[in-house]
Amino acid sequence: MKTKMFAGAALAALIATSGCTTDPETGRQTISKTALGGIGGALGGYLLGDVVGGRHDRTEKLLGAGIGGLAGAGVGAYMDKQERDLRARTAGTDVQVIRQGDDLVLNIPSGITFAYDSANVQPQFQRTLDQVADTLSQYNQTYVDVYGHTDSTGSDQYNQALSERRARSVADYLSGHGVQAARIGTRGYGKTQPIASNDTDAGRAANRRVEVKIVPITQNDLRQ
Repeated sequence: MKTKMFAGAALAALIATSGCTTDPETGRQTISKTALGGIGGALGGYLLGDVVGGRHDRTEKLLGAGIGGLAGAGVGAYMDKQERDLRARTAGTDVQVIRQGDDLVLNIPSGITFAYDSANVQPQFQRTLDQVADTLSQYNQTYVDVYGHTDSTGSDQYNQALSERRARSVADYLSGHGVQAARIGTRGYGKTQPIASNDTDAGRAANRRVEVKIVPITQNDLRQ
């Protein structure tokens, strides 16, 4: 676990320094290719990997829901517009919108989403999650993967179960507010993927989070 804690601290430092850049006109935040390589090395690249369950296994559900794929040339523009809308809809909140190539990641601190030791979405955060759900429902040609994380306090088994419940709670909220369930996958990582040191209160707070990864569905995906 110490190794993973140091890896998380290294990742946080990487992003805080040269990792993220922000366009002064659009406010768009991206992670450089160099930083992406560092993230992959620090955390095994879980955010850079494939969607939960693999694209092949999710194709049948997508087709059954009548969801089409994007043509290759249109992917970038589609994700650009979705990113702008998500930034506008989450402005003034603690939700971070990060761009990774054509993928988007929403980093949502658990402290604003859940009460201590709870997997129920707090009423005060529901309005923000409503905005996210409304945007995701408008851009339905994307996979939506929800990842739950905890800090290192408590047993591995307990934290794993809590992270899974929190990921599922956010996923259920999204699907109950217009996002097709066929698009959504969930995974809990427990305390195995820290982004900061668990030796401090601030670090543990950063590690308690939910991430929503948004990946474009392409025409090639639906042919698999």
